[in-house]
Amino acid sequence: MRLGRPKLDHVDAAIVGGVKPVRLLLKHIMPLCWSPIFVNATMDVGQVILVAAGLSFIGLSAQPPTPEWGQMISEGASNFYFWWIAFGPGMAIFLVSLSANFLGDALREFTVPHSGYGG
Repeated sequence: MRLGRPKLDHVDAAIVGGVKPVRLLLKHIMPLCWSPIFVNATMDVGQVILVAAGLSFIGLSAQPPTPEWGQMISEGASNFYFWWIAFGPGMAIFLVSLSANFLGDALREFTVPHSGYGG
């Protein structure tokens, strides 16, 4: 099985109609590309936040006057009996990552057409 470009009738009609290549790209092809880009970007936000927090947790990020969630968790982890110091930044990381993933999922449901299986 060979992968090729999908059959886009409106693009073929624009080519037959004599549309210039730049206009064809901007008006007919690029609008089809934006929704997967936005969905992928919002799904990656959680991973970026976790990587940044992990790097600041081990000390490879901004220095102490700059507030970082990973740095706050590191300070709370050093003092085991005061668990609430690490709880706030940990919950903030969790809630922001979860909400970014929900936003990406909602964008995917809204923009990507369904296959029609009724689910």
